Amino acid sequence: MAKKPKIYIIDVTNRDGVQTSRICLTKLEKTMINIYLNDLGVFQSEFGFPVTRHETNYLNANLELAELGVIKPMRLSGWLRAIPKDVEGAFKAVPKLKHVNLSISTSDQMIIHKFQGKLDHKSIIDEMAEAVKLAKSLGAETIGVNAEDASRTKIEYLIEFSKAAKEAGACRLRYCDTLGCESPHNIYERISKLISSVKMDVEIHCHNDLGMVVANSVMGAKAANDAGFNAYINTCVNGMGERAGNADLVSIILAIKYAAGLRDNYQIAEEVNLKKAWELCKYASYAFGVPIPINQPGIGANAFAHESGIHADGALKDRRNYELYDFEELGRGEPEIIETGRQITAGEYSGIKGFRNVYDNLEIEFKDDKEAAKVLELVRYANVHNQKPLTKGELRFVAKYPDIARKIFTMEP
Repeated sequence: MAKKPKIYIIDVTNRDGVQTSRICLTKLEKTMINIYLNDLGVFQSEFGFPVTRHETNYLNANLELAELGVIKPMRLSGWLRAIPKDVEGAFKAVPKLKHVNLSISTSDQMIIHKFQGKLDHKSIIDEMAEAVKLAKSLGAETIGVNAEDASRTKIEYLIEFSKAAKEAGACRLRYCDTLGCESPHNIYERISKLISSVKMDVEIHCHNDLGMVVANSVMGAKAANDAGFNAYINTCVNGMGERAGNADLVSIILAIKYAAGLRDNYQIAEEVNLKKAWELCKYASYAFGVPIPINQPGIGANAFAHESGIHADGALKDRRNYELYDFEELGRGEPEIIETGRQITAGEYSGIKGFRNVYDNLEIEFKDDKEAAKVLELVRYANVHNQKPLTKGELRFVAKYPDIARKIFTMEP
């Protein structure tokens, strides 16, 4: 009996999320998000750009963390343009890279008005296929091929493109709704037709320009599963991403677990631990400097708040009257302590005594003053690196992995 297809989560916060206009993440913050995503049980993190020089040390350091088992079993994947030059440069800069997505535009709009004669329909397929074969020869274990603007690509050409990607050695196609112009029924029909012709696993990458990103992502995944193939939904923490954002990670998980018609028939493949969601989303909000909307599913301040008399009465009698899932499932409910008295913090100008006090409160001990001084110096750099106070998780990371932290903080022009 054939295995039932599943839905996997590939989070792209550290690639598409950081492309959100007007904001950014430091390399330490990107590393912490990878660690939190791993703790939550995400299948894969698209952790950056291997041909972007300021990413190199961070990427290699995170692959080192994966080898140490700190980021495991989650995969770390790089994003590249689907051109041989980028593939060659990526594996030279990040030799331990094993998972990649190669991206190229496929719609008439972009072929004509973006490439403007530099590439045509045939040369796009040829370039992509050559890039896939090269990546495989250089050690890539999994290769996804991204059809940028797939939602505006003629289905016949998208099928031709996908078959060429599969023949070249790609293991899945990324269907990119680059402009967020899809609708749930339309994406279901297009993915169904595409997968039935190509017979290949598919990634669903949607944007929220029309406010339907979660519905579109879930329906695209449903179409792939209904056709007998695995689906990989691309998400971002707190729905970050270009323009109106990408599919929110927590909303996608909740939809698959609790939506009528989905919860009993479709399954997330990895062991998702939603109890880590609250910590992850709060950290990402702090790192991005973007508040979580009060009405954000599962995570917003009002997600479990009741004021109406009828609702409050019903929720107090039985939470199932007005709550679809439990707040404890998302890691909420623990009391949060806010310091209102004396506080000693660790910053870029900290001295050894205040620094030792901060780590004593975290119950982290150092062998001697020499080790403490080494970590203090790194914490100073980390504060300059982040340009804001370090979180407890960041302080623990720097103390536990000082040599890797040093690589993350080091960038060369």
